[in-house]
Amino acid sequence: MSRTIDLSRAVVVSAPGLAGPEAKAIAALIDEVAKRSGIVWSNKHECTEPDVPVIAVGTTESLREVDGLELPGGLAQLKPEGYILRASSGAAQPAVIVAGADARGVLYGVGKLLRQLRWSEGTVRLDGELDIVTSPSSALRGHQLGYRPKNNAFDAWSIGQFDQYIRELAFFGANSIEILPPRTDDRPSGPLMKVEPLEMMIGIARVIDSYGLDTWIWYPNMGDDYSDPEAVRAELAEREDIFAKLPRIAALFIPGSDPGKLDPDPLFAWSEKVALLLRRYHPEAKIWLSPQIMRYDSAAWMEAFYRQVSLEPEWLGGIVFGPHVDVPLPELRRLIPDRYPIRRYEDITHNYHCQYPVVDWDSAYALTLGRESCNPRPVAHKHIHNVLAPYAIGNICYSEGINDDVNKFVWSDQDWDPATPVIDTITDYAKLFIDSDRAEAIARGLLALEDNWVGPLAANAGVEVTLAQWRQLERESSGRVLACYRFQMHLLRAYFDAYTKRRLAYETELEYAAREALREAPATGSLMAIERAERLLGRAKTEPVSADYRLRCEQLADDLFAGIGYQLTVTRHYARSQGRGAFMDAIDAPLNDVRWLRAQFAAIRREREERDRLAALERALDRTNPGPGGYYDHLGSERGFRRVDRGEGWEADPGYLRSPRIAHAMHLLSMSEERQNELGGIPLAWVAHANALLDTPIVVRYDRLDPAAGYTVKAVYVGETSGNTPRDCWVRMTANDQFVLDEAAAVKAGSVTIRECAVPAEAYRDGKLALTFARIRGFKRLNVAEVSLIANGQSDAKGGN
Repeated sequence: MSRTIDLSRAVVVSAPGLAGPEAKAIAALIDEVAKRSGIVWSNKHECTEPDVPVIAVGTTESLREVDGLELPGGLAQLKPEGYILRASSGAAQPAVIVAGADARGVLYGVGKLLRQLRWSEGTVRLDGELDIVTSPSSALRGHQLGYRPKNNAFDAWSIGQFDQYIRELAFFGANSIEILPPRTDDRPSGPLMKVEPLEMMIGIARVIDSYGLDTWIWYPNMGDDYSDPEAVRAELAEREDIFAKLPRIAALFIPGSDPGKLDPDPLFAWSEKVALLLRRYHPEAKIWLSPQIMRYDSAAWMEAFYRQVSLEPEWLGGIVFGPHVDVPLPELRRLIPDRYPIRRYEDITHNYHCQYPVVDWDSAYALTLGRESCNPRPVAHKHIHNVLAPYAIGNICYSEGINDDVNKFVWSDQDWDPATPVIDTITDYAKLFIDSDRAEAIARGLLALEDNWVGPLAANAGVEVTLAQWRQLERESSGRVLACYRFQMHLLRAYFDAYTKRRLAYETELEYAAREALREAPATGSLMAIERAERLLGRAKTEPVSADYRLRCEQLADDLFAGIGYQLTVTRHYARSQGRGAFMDAIDAPLNDVRWLRAQFAAIRREREERDRLAALERALDRTNPGPGGYYDHLGSERGFRRVDRGEGWEADPGYLRSPRIAHAMHLLSMSEERQNELGGIPLAWVAHANALLDTPIVVRYDRLDPAAGYTVKAVYVGETSGNTPRDCWVRMTANDQFVLDEAAAVKAGSVTIRECAVPAEAYRDGKLALTFARIRGFKRLNVAEVSLIANGQSDAKGGN
């Protein structure tokens, strides 16, 4: 059995006269150990003290200059950026050797050593011997760090904080950092920024260069008219100022859209001008382009893009696959000439309405945690990484801040070696960043947070267990751990999830009670029944549950803002909006249909006659009732989505380019009250819906139908949020791929469309029916929230109305 190696009295040995990234890697090792243990290792250039443990650090070349050091075997087999990490306790002088193939290899070897260490005040140790020889699997491994007001912490950071974070990303193998120019589609400055955007851009680029990493720039086309010579001159002058001030640029990434709206021909012509200017200051740098497109005519746009790439321009460095690229990565790789590598630009930061949404996410979480929240998804992101890894040279992840912190390190570790078990990565994460003594328990707690989001929340008994585990860690941890932002943000999630589950149970029961009161309206009178129902629903606020959980969430949110500028509310923490990470502002968002019911109550009170009020109440209570022999399915629920054909499914198609998914339309709840009332209120069943992209249909299947009955189908379509591009779409509904029930239903952006159509009896003569909803033109997203199959006599539909 390997013995513990005590390194508390160790000396770091390296070659004399080192400078640049290799020297910085050694300094980072000494610095990180001192922060955690209070021990400051000395740095010497020879092995002369026989009783003192030695940690030899350097490149395979520089270590040959250290007197008295016996180099390990295997140095010749190292590939670029690789390293050897060996630790032995058997010799008279316990030794650790970190030998990098190059300066980057030294940095990655130092990071791996730090990830293995255990420490407490005055003690540094290894649990046993090490023998690691490794080189990276992917050539490109990085992350985008944006300094702009919508990144939910980074705009509050200093250059020193970015330096620390970039160092930590490098410890897990990152070799590239992508930064943003001062002018993007965001506000140019914010209330928490410590320096101006250009000054920060230059400062971060210098930090990246100091570690020997590559600087990429994400540079969208924000000009109004690239055919105007004066406008082009102004755009180029802006870029030249930046290119001249940055120490080293490896590549420039220009997205096709989001933002930007050039067609491929002018996009390539403009990019060539930028490439010529870029090379004047950075001769090795090249331009990378992404076929991101958000328009109706995406197929025509892609054809023009392929045509331009087929000309194989010399200035083009490669192609970027990321959000809004409508072609699956394997197909894109097949269509792009071999000379151009493909880089992934993966969205690891969002929960829904994104490239890789949480699978079948419960609406209660979507309503509260929203699109951006603390979202450790290590198991899911390992799978997403690996299923597409063979088709690209690597990845620079897209991020909106600190909320996806765990995911960043998982991606870097998978880029280094896709065979790495994800538990190893997050254990290293916990060991290095939070508490080396409780790393295994914290890692299991991170996995438990991911499990909190699996399946319907109401049935997930693990949520309370997860909180109990994190609360025990909270009770047993030191003040240093409790002040660690990485511990705080995940502890907050544990409390938040449990609070949401408790509220869901409570508010669901309140709605049941309110509906019971409404059913008594024929006896009590409609107005009295409504008044009683409103009082019952109001208890969610007047008699709230689990107030202690909520209070702890507020305290942790304030601590995170004070510590790292994490912006979890708009008013107290200066977040840009609730949708940009301020999920604490939605902590009490209603989890039942109280909003829709109140809209019904307001309309019913306007009725003058009691019989009309009672009739309206009955219609409201029966909103989802398809009548005897009928079927109702909310496709945005776990139960209703069972009827939907899964297509290729998440495992093979995690971006859902060819598979329907559950999605969320929070924009419906952001409509004006007047607009919501025009639609008769917004039931929560419209907010969660089945969604398909591009030409993927949504197929809903039924069996055991009565061949002798007549049926009418009622479908509720949800329009997309309004945007800078037209987002209306037109939908065809067919039965069994033979009978067209509705030729072209217009689904307007920012609205809801309800269509009813008769189903021919021939379509279900065998008792089976497949309803297919397919986008025939318009914006590339199709959303179907509810489908009802109503038996004869239960609907007055005449078909297509």
